[in-house]
Amino acid sequence: MSFFKKLDPKTDLGTPSSLKSSVQRSIRTKLMEQYADTLGANDGALLEKIWPKKESVTSAKFKREHIQIILLKNLPIFFQHYDGPYIPTLHLLHQYPVLLPTVQVDRGAIKFLLSGANVMAPGLTSAGGRLPDPSRGEKPLAKDTPVAIKAQGKEYEVAIGILQVDTEEIRTQGKGNAIDNIHYLGDDLWVICSKGGLA
Repeated sequence: MSFFKKLDPKTDLGTPSSLKSSVQRSIRTKLMEQYADTLGANDGALLEKIWPKKESVTSAKFKREHIQIILLKNLPIFFQHYDGPYIPTLHLLHQYPVLLPTVQVDRGAIKFLLSGANVMAPGLTSAGGRLPDPSRGEKPLAKDTPVAIKAQGKEYEVAIGILQVDTEEIRTQGKGNAIDNIHYLGDDLWVICSKGGLA
């Protein structure tokens, strides 16, 4: 269900528009609430580093998928589907990997993930996969949580997804669709970011 498999900035994106300062403040507040342990920590020090208060952001609408993309100096940094959570782009996640909790797929899942396929449970429960492990003091993740997806043997996150079931259920059931893949390396949002943002 990747949002950005087919995104042509010329035809699919509305012209970036400036946001009122009150709207920008509201977005900052939501980001600090949503990412309380990271962006909200230390009075929002990390958010200030990513998006300094003195810098204004703009917004571009991807109408077909009902997505709002937040841009800083024309570079996408977060996106939001309908009224869902704000999710960092992969480019931003690579700079600040603490933004999202991480799961890992095995080598066999990589080529499917990079073609936009969702993550099936066996790719997470096999020897090369990894889920938060309560026996190591790691907190299980609930359904609908945005997650960074790492791949066995790869240094950087390869995709971002939304959990379709909680991680303990993935561990015990071991089958079915586990994560909706919404943004991955090589999709059109990644390409826009790689080119330095919207022209």
